[in-house]
Amino acid sequence: MNTYLSDKEADFSNALDFFKRDIATLRTGRANPAVLDNVQVEAYGVMNPLNAVANIAVADARSITIAPWDKAISKDIEKAIIEADLGLGVVNEGDKVRLSVPALTEDTRKETVKKLNEKMEKTRIIIRQAREEVKNAIEKAEEEKEISEDEKFRYEKEMDEYVSKKNDELKEIRDHKEKDIMDI
Repeated sequence: MNTYLSDKEADFSNALDFFKRDIATLRTGRANPAVLDNVQVEAYGVMNPLNAVANIAVADARSITIAPWDKAISKDIEKAIIEADLGLGVVNEGDKVRLSVPALTEDTRKETVKKLNEKMEKTRIIIRQAREEVKNAIEKAEEEKEISEDEKFRYEKEMDEYVSKKNDELKEIRDHKEKDIMDI
């Protein structure tokens, strides 16, 4: 791998990692604690991530239990989940909060896949921007006679193959998530 591409390799990997984390919050028909990653709970006068104030566990395929470390904040947890509007049924059992994951309707599935595609397109744009930065660095190096014209074309070909591989990985991740969403 050429130095221009290896300098930006982290940007490509970070884009894919961000995409994986971002789509983990999309709801499928099964219980997944990752849908709660963006939920913030006001506890002790400070906003905290839900996983910082409670233990989150998947009870079965359709329910998630949240056991707060301090039982006094279970109402705050319930309120935060309702305000997050995740489409989950919330039941406060006093010592824990139980979330029921309703089955997705066909329309909800299609809407979720649409969101998935939007997130993928944003990630593709990030990858394209990183590719453009590598391409500009290669062209600048050739203009300044740091590399020959043949090296420039070889580096650009290597870059295009690498970007194509990253886009294939992105599509594979997306296809897997779409399958999860569309499974009944």
